[in-house]
Amino acid sequence: MQALSDEVYTRFSDFLEIQCGIVLGQNKQYLVKSRLLPLLTKHNMATLTELVQKSMTLVARDLRNDVIDAMTTNETLWFRDIYPFDYLKNQLLPELMRAGQVRIWSAASSSGQEPFSIAMSVIEAQDKIQRGLRPNVQIVGTDISPTMISHCKAGVYDKLALGRGLSEERKRQFFTPLAEDKMQVNAAVQQLTMFREVNLLESYVLLGKFDVIFCRNVLIYFSPKIKSQILNQFANSLKPGGYLFLGASESLTGLTDKFEMVRCNPGIVYRLK
Repeated sequence: MQALSDEVYTRFSDFLEIQCGIVLGQNKQYLVKSRLLPLLTKHNMATLTELVQKSMTLVARDLRNDVIDAMTTNETLWFRDIYPFDYLKNQLLPELMRAGQVRIWSAASSSGQEPFSIAMSVIEAQDKIQRGLRPNVQIVGTDISPTMISHCKAGVYDKLALGRGLSEERKRQFFTPLAEDKMQVNAAVQQLTMFREVNLLESYVLLGKFDVIFCRNVLIYFSPKIKSQILNQFANSLKPGGYLFLGASESLTGLTDKFEMVRCNPGIVYRLK
């Protein structure tokens, strides 16, 4: 039977929170089991306990990366919730583009749908203002997972992934067909984006300053202390008056006082004070 003892589960929970901020909480053994069992064959191990215990040692770097990768990989989709991308395209970008270079950070890019959705919104906004002239915009996508960053850099998606929130019109405009029902984001989209491995618990001052930060549906996995730390670091990473998009169920209440809320109708965005 592949199950962790309470002692090993507690140690692993503490390890995961220290490494990447995720709080498993109690009674999530099923989640650990479902995400880590596929790694047994890859790393030639017989039990989940053996795999978990070895991943917490300093010598098993590749295994540790695979375990963190498996525990932090979440499903995503194109233009999630719609309103952040509409507000970016119709309200923020026309103003920001007039001021010069625009820098946007997708702080948990996962497999790339968010940063590429941002890039498509940028192109659509610029075409609306002055067709054919590409804006001076840089979109930085970061994630803790090296596997996800490699996926983003490739920009290749199968039929299932392409069907989650992406219109046929955008497929035609922004993707190049490949074999086996796969498509790749085209050069116009890729030219706006760059990707790097970043752990949100560490310093990201070297990324520079941004006009807009997207960090959506990520903070819900962290403790209040870690949430506050990350939000205050975001504040330091924004230019004066910069904007922060969070997930629909996420709030700044009791975590930081550095932002003011702006209603987008139907959603909200936070602006640096």
